[in-house]
Amino acid sequence: MSASVINICSNALLRIGADPINAFTDGNGANEIARGRLCENLWPSIRDSLLRSHPWNCAVKRLKLAPLSAAPAFNYTKQFQLPADWLRTLDINDVPTNDYDFRMEGGKILVNTDTLNLRYIFRNEEPSSWDALLVECAELLMAGAIAYPITKSMSLKQELRAEAARLLKQARAVDGQEESQQTFGDSPLLNSRYANIYTGSF
Repeated sequence: MSASVINICSNALLRIGADPINAFTDGNGANEIARGRLCENLWPSIRDSLLRSHPWNCAVKRLKLAPLSAAPAFNYTKQFQLPADWLRTLDINDVPTNDYDFRMEGGKILVNTDTLNLRYIFRNEEPSSWDALLVECAELLMAGAIAYPITKSMSLKQELRAEAARLLKQARAVDGQEESQQTFGDSPLLNSRYANIYTGSF
């Protein structure tokens, strides 16, 4: 069966010993509806943080952007509107962001060039296109996020977060093996920067 958001949330519920859901807002009783709404509220931030944490092959996109008619007030000659599904910039004009002179302001990229080739992480809202390990990471992160609200067990929440952190390392390594060793996805700086992203408040 292809992964879906409801599948991911239902499996997360099963991991904490709760009944699964059939939909976010529809259910057979108040408890099911409450579980669905909890998952619906938490899923977008879990998804976006997970996708943003690593240049997953399933969530990388390339676009050629056209400059906006209005130029920045100073320092930069052109500005480009970020795509609506943008989560994080990877390359600008084939140069990694840490080696390129630009600024991100108000949903725009400010640069000194007339054209902009953008490689970025996009908000992939179709888990059916995700790698199986990435789906499992999402399940664990969701389970960790809903564990305390449903079970009131802080120890279960911490166990699930630790398990998610271990699986994320494996998933990133496998994902990186599907790219050339020269690609940005294998950057030690990138991996170091985001290695501990899930030690926070999930």
